[in-house]
Amino acid sequence: MYHRHVCTESENLQHANSSPPPERRQNLVALNETEEKDLHEKHHDFTTGEKSFNCSETEKTSSQKRAGKTGTRKCFTCQQCGKCLSKKDNLKIHMRVHTGEKPYMCHQCGKSFPRNASLEIHMRTHTGEKPHICPLCGMGFTYKGTLYIHMRVHTGEKPFECGQCGKRFPHKATFDIHMRIHTGEKPYTCQLCGKTVNRKGSLVVHMRVHTGEKPYTCQLCGKTMTQKGNLIAHMKVHTGEKPYTCNQCEKGFARKEFLRKHIEIHSRESCLICHQCGRRFTDREQLKKHVITHIGQKPFMCHHCGKSCSRKANLETHMRIHTGEKPFTCQQCGKSFRQRTALQIHKRVHTKERPSHASSVRVSHVK
Repeated sequence: MYHRHVCTESENLQHANSSPPPERRQNLVALNETEEKDLHEKHHDFTTGEKSFNCSETEKTSSQKRAGKTGTRKCFTCQQCGKCLSKKDNLKIHMRVHTGEKPYMCHQCGKSFPRNASLEIHMRTHTGEKPHICPLCGMGFTYKGTLYIHMRVHTGEKPFECGQCGKRFPHKATFDIHMRIHTGEKPYTCQLCGKTVNRKGSLVVHMRVHTGEKPYTCQLCGKTMTQKGNLIAHMKVHTGEKPYTCNQCEKGFARKEFLRKHIEIHSRESCLICHQCGRRFTDREQLKKHVITHIGQKPFMCHHCGKSCSRKANLETHMRIHTGEKPFTCQQCGKSFRQRTALQIHKRVHTKERPSHASSVRVSHVK
């Protein structure tokens, strides 16, 4: 048994026109809701109990029958843009593009549309209906065009290429944002201080400078951050992870910016020399801190017990004795330590490697 499919007024209009060029399909992200609808409902596959067919096939058969009867296809031409339409009703609908008429209104939000089919698709935003399902991951989408774009996650397709640096993108929206790097465009402005940024998300993050909001919290020590990336980097303090390694000296760093700063040491000649041991420095402040270790000066004093340290970082480590803070936690057994070096030595318990006596002494000693 065959079931007849009746196309919507929008579908009839679409069948009267040729398929949109590939570049139009690639610009789905930038299309408005009406334009999206033209693409989303371009081809409908219908399955009955006995036969599977699509709307384009139905239209093809109908047009062949019409051609057989009349011999020529009737054309209703738009006087404003010259577009040819097969039906007078379709021309009437098309004219709304030029007049701006939107007779179909959503009673829930008041938004208006030029076509009834566009209103029906819009209603899914209120009902939550997502009829277009990804066959690979099961994710649902309101629009067919959104599913089309989503499929690039699985196929790896990146059709938008930057002509200046060659970088490719799966979505036009991300491509447009990337282009601002080259153009210098910063369309988002902070209303409080006037700072401009090139992304809306960057403006949201910047506003936290004014509001003091820190939504990302470390579950191990309670420290709060303004950005998720900062929290991820902070977690390496607890794990002892140092994924960024210098290719010249193999020294490891928890953050990429620390490695970048370290590489500068190798990229330019060191000119600041300690006259007592001959060690070279690129930063005058680092040299000053180093010289203190030779003269025995310890300007940083603990107000709890009076102990003095040569460096501020050492005093901060010492203070954990009084506060009980142990920010470095072993991910395998949950044991915590005051110092990162103590955690690194502890990890050898799990790897069956025994720590040397010298290492143990070095961990317990703080200048």
